[in-house]
Amino acid sequence: MDKIKKLNRTVIQALASLMTNIHIQNFFTGRIYTGPTKRACVPGLNCYSCPAAAGSCPIGSMQAVMGAKKYKFSYYVVGTMMFFGVIFARLICGFLCPFGFFQDLLAKIPSKKLSTKKLRVLRYIKYVILLGLVLAMTLILENKYEVIPPIFCKYICPQGILEGAIPLAIKNPSLRLGLGSLFNLKLTILIITIILSIVFYRPFCKWICPLGAFYSLFNKYSLYQMEVDKSKCINCGKCARICRMDVDIRENDHHLECIRCGDCKKQCPTKAISSSFKQRRDYEK
Repeated sequence: MDKIKKLNRTVIQALASLMTNIHIQNFFTGRIYTGPTKRACVPGLNCYSCPAAAGSCPIGSMQAVMGAKKYKFSYYVVGTMMFFGVIFARLICGFLCPFGFFQDLLAKIPSKKLSTKKLRVLRYIKYVILLGLVLAMTLILENKYEVIPPIFCKYICPQGILEGAIPLAIKNPSLRLGLGSLFNLKLTILIITIILSIVFYRPFCKWICPLGAFYSLFNKYSLYQMEVDKSKCINCGKCARICRMDVDIRENDHHLECIRCGDCKKQCPTKAISSSFKQRRDYEK
């Protein structure tokens, strides 16, 4: 783990995105990889329709399988997501999610950065989406379809048009002729997300992403943990000021919004903040 910590986070994110989309040649052929690994879910938000995608998006898989006539419950998909959550929780958001990486790259574009602290109430939108569009609507449509329509992926998620629709349309003239209002809607959502990601830090992760909402529920219980040693902490507040996810780790070191990026740990002058796969320790207040 010490060796991993020494690596630049951007490099790890780039490698994770590459491993998730290893079939790069398909971008030039305009075909979607449909091999055996496509049956497995990857940890982060990565569209099934991406030509290079090696696996399936967990949110898309959950919507497609849960409640369908062929399945009583998507045990495999939910079990896989829970496995990722128990091991990593939102470390996946910070290091292994391709769309999180995309937003981080946009955040590097020089511009006036705006704070989202006064917009914290918007955090709850992603939980409404998780419970409403991903779970509730799936159960409402139970047994009505062989495969449940992936409502979130189809109408909201900008990753699908970024990774799937745009590259496929570029290489397939016939597909371009069929583009309509749904493509325009998703393209508008993508453009808005890009603009917001330049001026705000990770707006999609903070406010919209149901996968981040799911993993956040494991932040307190996952094997990977952030911890604050109260005996070393001098309450200088540098950790809270540096956190772009609006988390004060001194108050809650397993906060739902913490993506375990490690910025607070680097900023701490007394090395009071640590992270590891070890079991949590409860320091005396």
